[in-house]
Amino acid sequence: MSMSRIPYRDTGYFSTLICDLIEQHPALEVMIARHPSIETFAAQLEEKEAHYTEATRTQLVKAIETQYANLPLSDEVSANIRLLHDKKTFTITTGHQLNLFTGPLYFVFKIVSTINLCKQLKARYPKNNFVPIYWMATEDHDFEEISFFNFNGKKIKWSYESKGAVGRLPVDNLSSLLDLFEDSIGTNSAANKLKELIAVSYRSSASLAEATQRLVHQLFSSSGLVILDADTPDLKKLFVPYVRAELKESQCEKTVLASIDALKNDYSDQYIPQVNPREINLFYLTDDIRERIVRTTEGYATVDSKIVFSEASMQEEIETHPERFSPNVLMRPLYQEVILPNLCYIGGGGEIAYWLQLKGFFQSQKVPFPILLLRNSAVLVAGKTAKKIVKLNLDKQDFFLKRTALINKKIRQISNIDLDLQPFKEKLQEQFTHLESLVNSTDASFAGTVAAQKQKQFNGIDTLEKRLLQAQKRKLVDQVGRLSELHETIFPGESLQERHNNFFQFYLEYGEEILPLISKSLDPLQLEFSWIELP
Repeated sequence: MSMSRIPYRDTGYFSTLICDLIEQHPALEVMIARHPSIETFAAQLEEKEAHYTEATRTQLVKAIETQYANLPLSDEVSANIRLLHDKKTFTITTGHQLNLFTGPLYFVFKIVSTINLCKQLKARYPKNNFVPIYWMATEDHDFEEISFFNFNGKKIKWSYESKGAVGRLPVDNLSSLLDLFEDSIGTNSAANKLKELIAVSYRSSASLAEATQRLVHQLFSSSGLVILDADTPDLKKLFVPYVRAELKESQCEKTVLASIDALKNDYSDQYIPQVNPREINLFYLTDDIRERIVRTTEGYATVDSKIVFSEASMQEEIETHPERFSPNVLMRPLYQEVILPNLCYIGGGGEIAYWLQLKGFFQSQKVPFPILLLRNSAVLVAGKTAKKIVKLNLDKQDFFLKRTALINKKIRQISNIDLDLQPFKEKLQEQFTHLESLVNSTDASFAGTVAAQKQKQFNGIDTLEKRLLQAQKRKLVDQVGRLSELHETIFPGESLQERHNNFFQFYLEYGEEILPLISKSLDPLQLEFSWIELP
């Protein structure tokens, strides 16, 4: 196995905002707590320890112990839950939706990044303890986003009429989909192990939240990963003061809008916010609905089903049923940082982009803002694929080109004729320069005619070059086919592999060794894209 890294900006797949953040653009400094480095965690530790109370810690551990009551605990997970009692224990958190079968590959990269950072921090700060947390987005209600996964070029989709939070969805109607999937994966040792994972997760659970917890627990329990479902009354009680403040003061909207203005004024007038705030950034949540709360002349109501509250009845509802108040995408980070002794959030580019809008809101709520860290991003290249790349005399960087550009580059490289007509354009430019000078010396009114003729000639050469290239592609159709197939393997659908392929596609090929191989290759504080060549 070998591994190399490429700057994110050079891949062409990451936003200017994220690349500028990594490269420490001065205008983004005020939007973060600290840049992610092993040294900056010292100050983050001190700040979080001063703000996180023993009572909150006790309530957190109680909730986690309850959620693990029916799971067989590994020694590593059991030890980490015990460590959370200690005021010198802190968390590193990543979060993700409850995608079917973990969804896209980057879900695994997120968790591995979180586990690896905890190991690095423990080595640097041995007097403290660091627990990796996977925050399950059980309250999310976007079923379409989580209802499918791509496996060996096929989209496997769960058809279901969903309503409300996805974590509460029953999984009993998944049986036929599971049967079809299991029939398609064979009977080798890795396939049989995968069937065992399905048996102890989706086939043994009442809800999608429980199934996801069991599946992820089976994959990462040996690394001490603690999985948290924050959709519980005990944890929501800790958030009650912030729910009341949001309903009364709308500080989230005010501060986030101020941050958006600052980013437009000080960073880039082309800046587009990842998420726009609402007047109230909370949902009303029951088993059947998750609907936005809006302010009315009489008090409050839900935006769709029109459940109505007076000011007094709303306060009573918060006190009696805190679990019915669900933070939206901009409030959820605050909820996370209130209930966890957290130092750092590890997320994808889109997540980090909306976290950048939130520092002012955290300051208004007097809650420490965590260090933000872009998750590891990588492509997994099978050994046989790597050999084909070498055989074709291609560089890794070539594959970050769009497919047509890669093919054109290679066709020019392997052709026995020169298809680059740039020299002709240069000679033509010399001739037109002379002609333009002649016209200017005689009758300048002909300048437009000359310019039009020049453009016509240049367009003709461009068209001819494209047609010659297409003709050569037809002659070299086998090579074009191999290049297309190779590029599709590494960048399926001309997108990043990690956003498309499912983890279990690699699990079937490499078995349980795939996770250690990935873990060994990913360094969370090495902020570059990883090209990982597997055995």
